[in-house]
Amino acid sequence: MYQDKIRNFCIIAHIDHGKSTIADRFLEQTHTISQRDLRAQVLDDMDLERERGITIKSHAIRMEYKARNGQVYIYNLIDTPGHVDFSYEVSRSLAACEGALLVVDAAQGIEAQTISNLYLAIENDLHIIPVINKIDLPSAQVEVVKHQIIELIGCPEEEILLASAKSGKGIEDILEEIIVKIPPPKGDPNAKLQALIFDSVFDSYRGAISFIRIFNGTLKKNDPVLFFNTKNVFDADEIGVLKLKREPINELRAGEVGYLISGAKNVSDTKVGDTITHYKNPAQTSLKGYKEVKPMVYSGIYPIISEDFEDLREALNKLALNDSALVFTPETSKALGFGFRCGFLGLLHMEIVQERLEREYNLSIINTVPSVVFRVHLTDGKVREIDNPTDMPNPGIIEYIEEPYISAQIITPPDYIGNIMKLGQEKRAIFKTTSFIDPSRADMQFLFPLSEVIFDFYDKLKSHTRGYASLDYEFDEYKQGDLVKLDILINGEPLDALSTIVHRDKSYEMGQRLCRHLKELIPRQMFEVIIQAAIGSKVISRQTVKPLRKNVTAKCYGGDITRKRKLLEKQKEGKKRMKQVGRVDIPQEAFLAVLSMETEN
Repeated sequence: MYQDKIRNFCIIAHIDHGKSTIADRFLEQTHTISQRDLRAQVLDDMDLERERGITIKSHAIRMEYKARNGQVYIYNLIDTPGHVDFSYEVSRSLAACEGALLVVDAAQGIEAQTISNLYLAIENDLHIIPVINKIDLPSAQVEVVKHQIIELIGCPEEEILLASAKSGKGIEDILEEIIVKIPPPKGDPNAKLQALIFDSVFDSYRGAISFIRIFNGTLKKNDPVLFFNTKNVFDADEIGVLKLKREPINELRAGEVGYLISGAKNVSDTKVGDTITHYKNPAQTSLKGYKEVKPMVYSGIYPIISEDFEDLREALNKLALNDSALVFTPETSKALGFGFRCGFLGLLHMEIVQERLEREYNLSIINTVPSVVFRVHLTDGKVREIDNPTDMPNPGIIEYIEEPYISAQIITPPDYIGNIMKLGQEKRAIFKTTSFIDPSRADMQFLFPLSEVIFDFYDKLKSHTRGYASLDYEFDEYKQGDLVKLDILINGEPLDALSTIVHRDKSYEMGQRLCRHLKELIPRQMFEVIIQAAIGSKVISRQTVKPLRKNVTAKCYGGDITRKRKLLEKQKEGKKRMKQVGRVDIPQEAFLAVLSMETEN
């Protein structure tokens, strides 16, 4: 009977459409939080989340709501990250719910992120409650947005709820609608235990804490539990429910959402999407949908001051405790010294990690050009996955190279379709389709090579569409491409930190621009510095930094010309010797040259 009073739901919204503010109003309306503790974006803990208005780490909270019918219901709000990089975490959070609130900004309308997460929710058979937020804004277009929602999910107009999370208008109607529209959880409390881990966090005192949804069975305190995919066995030291603070209880039954502290020392032991069951009486199958999260983008991170290497290692270890998707291995670069090769889910994930290293751990870091994972097919039939250009095998033994493609969805006003098509051509996109959500919104579908998107694509998209377009993407497949490794040589020595893998058609232009940049950035030496861009043994671009030259003939006033020639020849010999043994000091800005020239138009 207790299951009838439980509702598990999440909120689907694009960045800045008011998801966190609605969650704040729910906490207020259900008296889960006192007026004294209330602040904006209660569920967003990190400063970074609050500044950018995005949810980076998903959260869950339990609320008790006294409905208009006098009954008390338990609401489990399972918050989800709002960015495409975390789509796997979103899918696991959605799997733990029976329903979702689809929140759309009345001024901005439906955007790409909303649609992609909505499709994920529909795949998970969730019941959708459409909500138009920010209806009190002067620029609100409520009727237009209603039409967009009807086109998208085919619901009757009267089912769309109107709200203003800032003022609290319409919040109670949403809470009442959750009771009616979202079904209570199913599941047999007497069956064998099946619980889904939809998130896990690291606590420095308690170890890894798993956030779980019980689908079948009952979990009691001190039960020995088995993690299906990692095969780890732990005891349930503490179980409980998630309010603003963790509240321990003695058992969690089918349909409930809570947490488990099991003595696991690492979040990698409690992987998101894994199934927990009893060790002595295990369930026969795990819950569907688990997959290993693989990094999509790799970059080298090096401390600017070499003495900070151990501090950087410690900081990355601490970040990885809370973020199982972050992987890193030590590496050495001739130019940059000791550092780490780090793998990220995507560009936002990479940006967040870098910003947290600088803010929270006070480290000055430099990162190399982001790279994707290429599949190199060798002539002997073997396949190697390369995430670092310096690991690229000799061109003579390469049969062909494959690169990852993403399926991208861009939603834009029709006026900018031409600009986006042009940008797509620049970035080697494969155009798929264009459809219209309504007369003011076009939905464009492309296949993009991921390596073309990781530099500055998002910025260019925003500038080409005056900020109106929104982008969403997911990994599609690997495709064969005419890719080459572009090396930068300084006086014949390869500069490993600036090696990159590019498409052959773009290699000449990129090599020339990079050499020009380096010529400006490398200070003049006492000897000539030759900068070359090369593909294999073929040099495709060259620039020369002229040497500083002392006027050795200044003391020769008058007299025979042979005296001057003799001095100049002697100077020339000295410069030649110096070039053989001299070392070029390259400033740090040179290593950002690739990124800065990418944004150059």
